[in-house]
Amino acid sequence: MAASPRAFVLRHTRLRAVPELEEIRLHLADEVLPLWHAAQIETGDPDAALPYWAFAWSGGIAIGRYLRDHPEAVAGRRVFDLAAGSGLCAIAAMLAGASEATGADIDVFAAASMSVNARANGCRVGVVRRDVLDDEPPDADVILAGDCWYEAMLAQRVLPWLQRARRRGIDVLVGDPGRRYLPTAELVELATYNVRTTTELEDLERKQGFVYRLAPVA
Repeated sequence: MAASPRAFVLRHTRLRAVPELEEIRLHLADEVLPLWHAAQIETGDPDAALPYWAFAWSGGIAIGRYLRDHPEAVAGRRVFDLAAGSGLCAIAAMLAGASEATGADIDVFAAASMSVNARANGCRVGVVRRDVLDDEPPDADVILAGDCWYEAMLAQRVLPWLQRARRRGIDVLVGDPGRRYLPTAELVELATYNVRTTTELEDLERKQGFVYRLAPVA
């Protein structure tokens, strides 16, 4: 990798307010494909992951709005942001009064993005860069899972991991626009928001973002 991941993030994004969460600013990109191509060149990997970290997704925006409306969900509590990408959910939790927040993502650029975005919002977010779905659930009070249901194989791993966390007494909040692999039978709907995403990878510019709580597991 020729440059630092942090330098790459700063070079290819602009700091701007998140739609409908203007109190949060993130380093965001304008287009997916040019940034993806740049990441492939930077890493020397033609199979580099899509730069999910450079956009504000509907599920994350919905969670952010829910935490703004209901800060008691995280206030004074330890928060873990799964597949955190930009760190939007973790940052929203800190702004809502969480005692601490950690974001996890396997992408080196996502890890850098979380750090620079947390700093831009005057807060600190811990960063874990590995596949935590192979680990036991974290030592946390709340897990935020925004936009984790876009792919069948990932969804099949995420749900059992979240259910293990739920059995341990960890609250789990899920944000999603209703993607195909969302396990709605396991969820209790808490809120619905009209959201505007920042990426053309979503099929609609404006759509509904749902926030759910994972139901208790026997």
